[in-house]
Amino acid sequence: MKMQRSSSSIAGNWFSPWLLVSLAILAGTGLLTHPQSKAAASAIANGLRFEVSLASSLSTGPLDGRLYLLVSTNNDEEPRYQISDQPQTQQFFGMNVDGWRPASPMVVDAYAIGYPLENISRIPPGDYYVQGLLNIYETFHRADGHVVKLPMDHGEGQQWNEKPGNLFSEPAKIHIDQSAGGTIHITLTKKIPPIEPPKDTEYIKHFHIQSALLSQFWDRPMELGAQVLLPPGWAEHPTAHYPLIVLEDHFTYDLFGGGRFFRTQPPDPSMTGRRREVAEAGYQFYQDWTDGKMPHMLILEIQHPNPYYDDSYSVNSANIGPYGDAIMHELIPEVERRFRGIGQGWARGLYGGSTGGWEALAVQVFYPDDFNGTWAMCPDPVDFHAYQIVNLYDDANAMWLEGPWSRIPRPAVRRPDGTVVTTMDREIRREEVLGDHGRSTDQFGIWQAVYSPVGSDGYPQPIWDPATGVIDHTVADYWREHFDLRYILQRDWKTLGPKLVGKIHVKVGTRDTYYLDNAVRLLDDFLKSTKDPYFAGDVEYGPHQPHCWSGDGDARNGWLTVNQRILPKEAEWMTKTAPPGADMSWKY
Repeated sequence: MKMQRSSSSIAGNWFSPWLLVSLAILAGTGLLTHPQSKAAASAIANGLRFEVSLASSLSTGPLDGRLYLLVSTNNDEEPRYQISDQPQTQQFFGMNVDGWRPASPMVVDAYAIGYPLENISRIPPGDYYVQGLLNIYETFHRADGHVVKLPMDHGEGQQWNEKPGNLFSEPAKIHIDQSAGGTIHITLTKKIPPIEPPKDTEYIKHFHIQSALLSQFWDRPMELGAQVLLPPGWAEHPTAHYPLIVLEDHFTYDLFGGGRFFRTQPPDPSMTGRRREVAEAGYQFYQDWTDGKMPHMLILEIQHPNPYYDDSYSVNSANIGPYGDAIMHELIPEVERRFRGIGQGWARGLYGGSTGGWEALAVQVFYPDDFNGTWAMCPDPVDFHAYQIVNLYDDANAMWLEGPWSRIPRPAVRRPDGTVVTTMDREIRREEVLGDHGRSTDQFGIWQAVYSPVGSDGYPQPIWDPATGVIDHTVADYWREHFDLRYILQRDWKTLGPKLVGKIHVKVGTRDTYYLDNAVRLLDDFLKSTKDPYFAGDVEYGPHQPHCWSGDGDARNGWLTVNQRILPKEAEWMTKTAPPGADMSWKY
């Protein structure tokens, strides 16, 4: 799951050419049938619209992308940093632009799809802070013959509000009044600068490789990145070889050097609250790591952002390419070559939470001989009977529980006390505003990109209609055969089972924020029923714990010590199952 990093961290006449473009786009998406159409038509008739221009200094050629208009009730920070799935989110609208030039302003009117309000006609009169931003798309000519326009990552981890090269305007305080109509002018004058690469240290190493497999798929150079944490004594023991532990995680610019897990200095006395707690935990792990309290291993965090998300899900996919094989056969051998890894399946392990939890389990399942144990915490849906709170195989609609006289919105996010924070219809709409054709670079978008077949237009085949929520069960059947981990384990247990005995460890809170415990329980039911062989692992539940419970204490604080708890277990299991004559030079 993506933990809403974008929130921590935009007087014409009826027959304007921009309206015709909007109508053409909406006709293709089915949104013209939405109840908002009458209100939108009224707003257009009144003449209310935003006209967004490009400063000539920013671009001389045509640009493609997704134009956002962001509207905030406050100036606590720029509007581009105030969009989330929480009730406190500010407002934004989105529309596609193709071949945009500085001389041709783009119009955002009441037909532009918005979140949480449906369109600009719903904005109450008042003063607001308004900002425009263009998330630039690049054209990809893929090896499968499809030509698609997608937002390339530029070292920021698919954060549209921080992506180097994206264009934006300075926030402006503007009075909006529907009854007055008129045109509000905005000009994009700023470009987000490049990100400086992180620096190596004694313990932390960074590098990238060009992947032949991914470059062939995308028909352009594509890279994989690695952040490697070296054990103490690595330089002093030049003949030692080490197990490799893959920490599956979202893209992080500098996971270890940034102090999230590995902080070389104690926190500054001025630090307070959660920042201080995280800093103290990072410093404690540094002390435990360098004082010899931890097993001597190589810890690898993979950087694999792609045109659909900050993370590839570490598997081969029809839409984003052979990331599984590229990681397994190109990146990992290079890590082990550079840093003296043992390079054998018994000496590799996996752990991670949320998106990383799903990956940690999936990689173990899809490459059972190449890894010797996985600790998967609060994993994304591992059984699509419980795709969060939707049964993709049996339910008709992902948004609504429907009856003859009413329909009830399906919950999407909850608090541990059961309070529903947002619903499926809101989440689906928010991602459609971020980008159509599955280009939201957010959670439902990447699941669809990874799990779906390629559609006739070259984009992922939708699992549901984003306007109505109606599920395409043909696509769901494809998902089941290729990526439903519980189903795949049950289907192939005769051959997979002997390779996975003792290797599967899953942990989840019983009140997971995204209802992920439902799918884990279905997986648990199957694993406990296994015979010839029995899986001999464990599935553990944290009573009343939300996302992302990792097996100790509460979810909030337990994750701060996950390395100290998981890494010794990985080392103990490897030692126990090592083949005769195995290289144990790492045990100095």
